[in-house]
Amino acid sequence: MRALLRWIGLPGLGIAVAAVLAVAAGAEEVKPAHGIAMHGAPKYPAGFAHFDYVNPDAPKGGEVRFGAMGTFDTLNPFILKGVLAAGVGSTFDTLMTSADDEPFSYYGLVAESIEVPQDRAWVIFNLRAAAKFHDGSPLTAADVVWTFDTLRQKGHPRWRTYYAGVDKAEMLGPQRVKFTFKPGSNRELPLILGQFPIASKAYYEKVPFDSTTLEPPLGSGPYRIAKVDAPNAIVLERDPNYWARDLPVNRGRNNFGTIRYEYYRDRTLTLEAFKGGNLDFRIEPTAKDWATGYDVPAVKNGQIVKEDLPNQNPLPMQAFVYNTRRALFQDARVRQALAYAFDFEWLNKNIFYGLYKRTNSYFFNSELASRGLPSPEELKVLEPLRAQLPPEVFTAEYQPPQTDGSGNIRDNLREGLRLLKAAGWEIRDNKLINVASGKPFEFDILSAEPALERVTLPFINNLQRFGITAHLRNVDAAQYQHRVEDFDFDMIIGGWAQSLSPGNEQREYWGSEAADERGSQNYAGIKSPAIDKLIELVIAAPDRESLVMRTRALDRALLWGFYVVPHYRDAVYHVAHWNMFGRPKVLPKQGVALDTWWVDQAKLATLTGRHRS
Repeated sequence: MRALLRWIGLPGLGIAVAAVLAVAAGAEEVKPAHGIAMHGAPKYPAGFAHFDYVNPDAPKGGEVRFGAMGTFDTLNPFILKGVLAAGVGSTFDTLMTSADDEPFSYYGLVAESIEVPQDRAWVIFNLRAAAKFHDGSPLTAADVVWTFDTLRQKGHPRWRTYYAGVDKAEMLGPQRVKFTFKPGSNRELPLILGQFPIASKAYYEKVPFDSTTLEPPLGSGPYRIAKVDAPNAIVLERDPNYWARDLPVNRGRNNFGTIRYEYYRDRTLTLEAFKGGNLDFRIEPTAKDWATGYDVPAVKNGQIVKEDLPNQNPLPMQAFVYNTRRALFQDARVRQALAYAFDFEWLNKNIFYGLYKRTNSYFFNSELASRGLPSPEELKVLEPLRAQLPPEVFTAEYQPPQTDGSGNIRDNLREGLRLLKAAGWEIRDNKLINVASGKPFEFDILSAEPALERVTLPFINNLQRFGITAHLRNVDAAQYQHRVEDFDFDMIIGGWAQSLSPGNEQREYWGSEAADERGSQNYAGIKSPAIDKLIELVIAAPDRESLVMRTRALDRALLWGFYVVPHYRDAVYHVAHWNMFGRPKVLPKQGVALDTWWVDQAKLATLTGRHRS
C-alpha cells in the first residue's frame, strides 16, 4: 500500500537541512523516482512517453454499454454497507497506477515521484501541484492522509487488514506525504499504498463518510457520474477537463466518451441483451453459451465479433467453498471426502464442450502454482512448519479426484465413504449419520448464479449417493452479498482472483485474523498458524525467485487443507463485441486492457443490429 511523509519545515530549506544532517550522520541518501517495481527496476524509464500497449493517438468519444448483474444501492466505494454500482472506481484517482505489461510495477499519477529507502521501512510521495478534484479544488497531502486514516477507522474492514503493516501517515508539506511502516519485512507496502482511492477531506466534512448514498461523490478520476437510475443503470462521462489526461500513464487510455452499465437479473438475460443489440461488449464466462449461445445473424454477418484472447494471468480459483466455521466442515477428512462427489470429467464432456481444464492450484496458469513434489527451495520454507501441516504437503502432488467421464463414480464413492467413516460417519438406511450425535449429514449451498445450477445439481446428485442431503439455495445478488459478508452460509460457489505478484491481500484471503473480520474474503474461515506464517513469508519475499518458491509453498498448504472443491478454468478470454471498436495491436500480459480500446465511428456507422441508446 502507500505511505505518506511528515512535514520537516519550510519547503526547500527544511529539506536541504534534513539532507545535510542525514549525510553527516551517514544515513542513506534517497532520491525521488518516477516509478517503483516490486522486484528489480520498473520497465519504463523516467520521461517515458506512454505505455507500449496503448495507441497514444486513440480517438476519444462515443458511447459504450456494458452489462452488470443484480442490482446496486450505493455509490460509496469506501465502506462495507450497500451494493456498490459498477464503474464508480474510475471516478477516483490514486497516488500511482500500474502498467499492465509488468508483474507488479507502479508509476506516478497523483504522485509525481516516490522516495523509498533500500529497506523499504517508509515511503514518501511527492504530489503533483496540478492534481485536483472534479470541482476544481486542489488534491493535497491533507486529502491523502485524511483518506488513509479514515479508511482504516470507518472504511470497509479489508482496508484495515490490507494496511495492517502501516504505522502512521504524515504530512511533510502541502504536496508531500510519508508513510512509516511497522517493524518487519513488507516490501510490497510502498506499492500498495499507491492504490487506494483518494477522497476529498473538505467534501466529507459535509457528507457522511460511512453511509450509503446515491448522490455522486466528489472524485478526481477520468470519469464522472453523469446519471443514476438505481437499481437499473448508471452512466459515466469522460471528464474533458480531467487534470491528468495528458500524463504518460494515461495517454491512449480512458478513451470512451460515455460508459453505461445496464443491470440485469442474471447471465442469461445479459447475454440476450447483448445479442439483441442493447449491450456492446461481453466476456463470456459460460462454456455452453460460448459454444451454442451465439448462433445469431449478427455473428454470421460479422456485426458481432467472437474471439479468444490469451489469458496470461493466474486464473481465479472458482470452487465450492466450505465454511469451516460450521462444525460440519471442521474435519479435513470430511472436506476431502466430499470432493469425490464432484465429477469434472463428466461435466466437461457433457456440458462444457471440452473447453475447460480442472483447477489444481490457487495460482493456476502461472509460475506461482505448485507442481510435483516440493523443490529443495520450497522445503527450506516448509520444513520449520512440518508439524503444523498435513504430511501430504511434503510427500505428494495435489490433484483433485478424477473419473473416466462416464458418470460412474463407484471408485470415488468408495474412497469418499472410507474418509467419512474415519471421520465418524456411517450409512444408515441410505443416510449418512454422525455416529456420535445421530444427526444426518445435511447442508445448504448458497448461490446467486442460476446459471451454475448445471454444475451444482450434478454435485448434489452425487452427494446423495454418499447419503448426504445438500440443498441449493438461490438468492438475489444483494442477499447473497450480505450473507457472505456475515459468513451466513454452509457452502458457497466462490473464489479468489490472484495476481502475478501476490502479497498483502493473502492475509484477507486466508489469514486467521480475517476469518473473524466481517466482510473479509476469508470465506472458508481458515485459521492456521502455518498458513499465517507462509503468508508473511510471501509478503516479505526479497526477490522474484523467493516470491515464487514461497507462493508455491503457500499453495501446497492451502490445497492439502481441503478448504474448497476446485472447479475449472479456461486459459483464454472468450470475448464477444459488436464490431464498433478499435484496439491497440499489443495485448498486455495482465489482461484485455479494455481501457485502451476506443469507439471506431466508421465501423459504428455500418452497424444495423445495434440499438441506439
